[in-house]
Amino acid sequence: MLFDSSIRKELARSFGATLVVLVTVVMTMMLIRTLGQASRGSVNPSDVMLVMGFTVLGQLPTILSLSLFVAVVGTLSRMYRDSEMVIWFASGRGLINLLTPLLRFAWPVMLVIATLALVIWPWANQQIQALKVQYEQRGDVDRIAPGEFQESANGSRVFFIDRESPDNEQASNVFIASTERGRETVTSARSARLETRNGERMVLLSDGQRLETTVDKPGLKVSEFIEYGTRIGSAPPGAQDEQAVKTLSTPALLASAEPAFRAELGWRFGLAVAALNFVVMGLALASVNPRAGRSSSLVLALFAFVVYYNLMTLGQSWISSGRLGVVPFMLLLHGGTLALGLALLTARHHRWSPSMLWRRGGRA
Repeated sequence: MLFDSSIRKELARSFGATLVVLVTVVMTMMLIRTLGQASRGSVNPSDVMLVMGFTVLGQLPTILSLSLFVAVVGTLSRMYRDSEMVIWFASGRGLINLLTPLLRFAWPVMLVIATLALVIWPWANQQIQALKVQYEQRGDVDRIAPGEFQESANGSRVFFIDRESPDNEQASNVFIASTERGRETVTSARSARLETRNGERMVLLSDGQRLETTVDKPGLKVSEFIEYGTRIGSAPPGAQDEQAVKTLSTPALLASAEPAFRAELGWRFGLAVAALNFVVMGLALASVNPRAGRSSSLVLALFAFVVYYNLMTLGQSWISSGRLGVVPFMLLLHGGTLALGLALLTARHHRWSPSMLWRRGGRA
């Protein structure tokens, strides 16, 4: 019992330290990624920290799984190097008996991972999507800074204004260059004002001219106007109603038989099951040679982690394309990994080796 409590304390220290390091690394990476999205106009610069926080929250199941895996492998490898495992084996206990204290420590982490994967992951994606849609659907004039050339929401227009009114509803010296349906137009006006008609924002240009060219036809059409109106600030049709699959709740995915929904469902349940597999694999893959390098077991564990998650991603794409069902995928990958880990753990528990099995087979 004393040994169980001591190993759980060491696992907690190792897990906490690994979690802090991984969260710091992921937050740095997500900050760089979010800043890149903000520079491209996909995210509001004022929402960068919020988007980064939701992104890191969505990645927590993977971070917690890796932290748990590294903690198990690192702690057991240290025990092998310091000959503590020799004392454990000398007391008549084997590797399988270590599975109980490991699971006692890991079950709250597994529960958190399952909650994050099934509930928090879609919610965080919904919040990120809502922030992006809200920013993309704002008015084109809201994007414009006086004296600067700015693109519209869909990239089809370039604006330049010299805003004078304190209420931001009027502007002077307006320039608009647009490309739409094979036509390129350049419109300039002395002044402009904003109005809302039938729920759509309109800009009314006064005292200007319009140059229009067609891509596949020669010639230039020039027209002057006293007043000219154009619609701005509307999002592409259906953009607000479209939802990515990963933003849907888990009950909504369960209610649909679409391959894309099943693929996302397999990914979420896979994250929850993978934590158990990592505990078993960590116990089976821990170093048994005190003379081996300190990082050899961790390198092997990280390699196994990368392969496991790549197979999860590959399986998700296969389910989405209809090549594989979600239940066969769960049984093949996660069930097969658990069976392989338990088989390896059993062999290590009984100290079986290929040469020993070969000699037994030869004598038989």
